[in-house]
Amino acid sequence: MNFKSVTARFALLVSCALMTATPAMAQFWQCAPYARQISGIEIHGNANTWWSQAAGHYGRGHTPRVGAVLAFAASGRMPLGHVAMVSEVVSDREVLLTHANWSRRGGVETNVRAVDVSEAGDWSRVKVWYGPVGGLGTSAYAANGFIYADRNNDDQAPLAPMTLASADTSNGDSAAF
Repeated sequence: MNFKSVTARFALLVSCALMTATPAMAQFWQCAPYARQISGIEIHGNANTWWSQAAGHYGRGHTPRVGAVLAFAASGRMPLGHVAMVSEVVSDREVLLTHANWSRRGGVETNVRAVDVSEAGDWSRVKVWYGPVGGLGTSAYAANGFIYADRNNDDQAPLAPMTLASADTSNGDSAAF
């Protein structure tokens, strides 16, 4: 056997091992496409544009609801913002979020704790569970509010089914955090 043959066989062996070690359905998620998929809120583009894009198409407010998307503002640490879906309302100041690309690059987290730490209780500053520290940590993040899957802008109004006829169809989904 020559060196080229040994090298080719080794490369084949390594690639087969990597293919079997990686789940077939493994996916690297960004927060925006994942939030769109699980919430049904058809907004495209970077997370920091979701709040303004929702105006006139979806309800927006400062009261958490199951299925709503919490839109985090852009910041130095998160220049593209972040979006996460509310999977459970624990209280008026605590929710569980399901989101992607937060604790682990491309990873999905389900039902993680988020707490409103704003002085006004309006969800404008939020602490979110962070896997590597196993808790909320010390960072608080600015948030714009919640985007609801309806056209009503009233925080207290019941949800109603909605069809979005004028969805932005740009392909510009990017990671936030």
